[in-house]
Amino acid sequence: MYSFISGKIAEKNPAYVVIDNHGVGYLINITLNTFASIGEQLEAKLYVHLAVREDAHVLYGFYTEEERSLFLQLITVSGVGCNTARLILSSLSVKETVDAIASNNIKAIQSVKGIGAKTAQRIIVDLHDKVSKLNISEGEKLPLGYNTLKEEALSALMVLGFNRTSIEKTLDKLLSQMENPNVEQLIKEALRLL
Repeated sequence: MYSFISGKIAEKNPAYVVIDNHGVGYLINITLNTFASIGEQLEAKLYVHLAVREDAHVLYGFYTEEERSLFLQLITVSGVGCNTARLILSSLSVKETVDAIASNNIKAIQSVKGIGAKTAQRIIVDLHDKVSKLNISEGEKLPLGYNTLKEEALSALMVLGFNRTSIEKTLDKLLSQMENPNVEQLIKEALRLL
């Protein structure tokens, strides 16, 4: 629904910022890395994710697109909610998180408060193939096309009533086999296999 929100910073602390955008104050939960990146700026542009729950609509904001992209991958892992993903990205930088997942470093992920061995293993198993394709280094942007393509196909197939887990497995398999597919090709191939 929202891609980013920019405006004057009306209020800021390590847990959230309030951005005044044309008279509307958006309370956006942030990571410590985003807090540090904002620094003393009077205005900011944050890439956001809107989490819709039964009891609330909550905005999560990130200073970079790669941080948001990694956050979105983390919340796909069973047992990792928005607050846990935010905690991971507050404790580790994007590069540290990606490196820990890609190198199967369970101890690095477990070093985050509240993350046990099983959750750390699940994060690594579920995201290892996804982050190894990203190849992030400091200052580089994530190739968002892969995530966007997969997310669009995933949404379309879920609307058609397919199971999320089987869709994700099928899409991962297809993305590793197909060269530069578009969304339509990906959905058509997935429908053949599901």
